[in-house]
Amino acid sequence: MKFTNSPELTQEEIDYFRTKLEDMQKQIFEESGETVQEMKNRNKEFPDPSDRAHLEAESITTLRIRDRERKLLKKIGEALKRIENGEYNVCEECEELIRKERLDARPVTTLCINCKEKEEQMEKTQHT
Repeated sequence: MKFTNSPELTQEEIDYFRTKLEDMQKQIFEESGETVQEMKNRNKEFPDPSDRAHLEAESITTLRIRDRERKLLKKIGEALKRIENGEYNVCEECEELIRKERLDARPVTTLCINCKEKEEQMEKTQHT
């Protein structure tokens, strides 16, 4: 989408971000449903222990991905609420407007790029 030069979101841009978030949400729900079906339909008996170990490792990886997606679903829900409240593109730290390109790249973000960089620097100094 081509964004306007104005830092404020137009109604068309708001609709674009809402649709993008709803599409992300829908895709996660579909994939999680497919995962449940796949896990139910798997043959649980394996004559070779290494085959069973491979399946279990694969299942653990899939469940980790689904857990991350569950957390993303929460963020998507919060972003949709911010859209409804007119706060979608407002940085929760400095209250400046988040650039549209950043929102397009990371629709669930709550921080402008400057505040995100500061947060990452703080995390980096805490881990060293």
